[in-house]
Amino acid sequence: MKILLVEDDRDLLEPLQEALDASGHGVDAVDNGSTAQWLITQKDYDLLILDWMLPGVSGLSLCQQYRQLGKGSPVLMLTSKDTTLDKITGLDAGADDYLVKPIDMLEFLARVRALGRRSPLWRGDVLTLADLSLHLNQLTVERSHTTVELSGREFQLMEYFMRHPQQVLTRTQIEETIWTWGEEPESNAITTLVRRLRQRLREVNADNWIETVYGIGYRFRPPLEALADLEVQPDG
Repeated sequence: MKILLVEDDRDLLEPLQEALDASGHGVDAVDNGSTAQWLITQKDYDLLILDWMLPGVSGLSLCQQYRQLGKGSPVLMLTSKDTTLDKITGLDAGADDYLVKPIDMLEFLARVRALGRRSPLWRGDVLTLADLSLHLNQLTVERSHTTVELSGREFQLMEYFMRHPQQVLTRTQIEETIWTWGEEPESNAITTLVRRLRQRLREVNADNWIETVYGIGYRFRPPLEALADLEVQPDG
């Protein structure tokens, strides 16, 4: 997932970011509400993690503004406020979940996984499209009983493709999703990353699932024979 993490305590921000990175997520980590306020208008995220108390613009205000923009990705609030009224205030502002500090890292990652299960392709800790499965906890892709390990960025690109099947994804969209805010990828970075992912998918005979849309970007499209077996079930 592409995640916006906003926390003004650097002693907490860095370990949270490291834990999310290690889980294969792409994380834009910022320490103030003003920067986050700009980012939510410029980029699309699968999940927002917001500290309630932030300098400048509060996490509560960010959550409200995000919903006012018409964006529906889940929001996890982090706060030391633990009264029932505080929780109601946060939920009424548009938050989906609420985690009270001090943060237990295992619980934090479990909450992140739970909020990520909103994809219609979700199968527990696996995203499935046709007969291809992406294991979110192991950072592996599997097809026909063959499993291939992916690097962090390869995994992030694969997850992005699988969460947006059949869609033409521009190079700008891919760059904003895979590289974190403030990073400057080299001019050929996306081409190189797609080539590496195709090489991994070749091991499961799925390298042709990534189509190049010349002058625009890429599309992840399984062949018709694979789609014939696709069964998408609603979240249960």
